[in-house]
Amino acid sequence: MEETRVALLGIIVENPDSVEKLNAILHNYGQYIVGRMGIPYHKRNVNIISVVIDAPADIVSSVSGKIGMLEGVTAKAVYSKLP
Repeated sequence: MEETRVALLGIIVENPDSVEKLNAILHNYGQYIVGRMGIPYHKRNVNIISVVIDAPADIVSSVSGKIGMLEGVTAKAVYSKLP
């Protein structure tokens, strides 16, 4: 079995037109997602999403990269120091 890492994906959505594609990406990797929290920040017209994922490092990078390529969406991954 491949070693997995716990990571937090921080996602900021500035373009509401990208939400459907974002949700499709997250759905495709649903088997790795531990939990998700979304916060609509109406004052700044953005949505902030935190996704906890437990997956091999290449999967975490892939998810983060695909999300970050969406128009008006920024994503960064923070990895736990735990193996």
